[in-house]
Amino acid sequence: MAIGSGRDSMREEMIELAHAHAAAEGAGDLEATLATLEPDPVYELQPEGRVLCGMDAVRRYYEHFFTHFQPLVEGYQLRSEWVTDHGIGQEYLIHVRLPDGRREDHAIIGILVFGRNKLAGERLWAGERLLRLMMGPVYDCAIPI
Repeated sequence: MAIGSGRDSMREEMIELAHAHAAAEGAGDLEATLATLEPDPVYELQPEGRVLCGMDAVRRYYEHFFTHFQPLVEGYQLRSEWVTDHGIGQEYLIHVRLPDGRREDHAIIGILVFGRNKLAGERLWAGERLLRLMMGPVYDCAIPI
């Protein structure tokens, strides 16, 4: 075995897992999304400086996300993606149609953080408006960092 090939293999597995996570989110599959995460994931909300910790909090977030936010999404574009040894960053533009018919466009950067065996969580960089739409009442459960 070449030096570093075990590390490269693990990195490739984590990249595949991150892409599976994004695909499960896009498909609205709660259990498949959660299955990509370590048992105690951490979701940072930036630049708001808040954090959701633990599988229970993250499950509540995704339950809201899939039930209330995803139906509002008219479309989205992946604008860029980059990979480091620590995770995958994805920049999106999301088009939302609100119940009153108004349309909003929001930019977001999600950094899927590699853990030991699965994803350790995510860092979401977006405006407070989008974070509140995505998370609903779970947003208020996020604690200051």
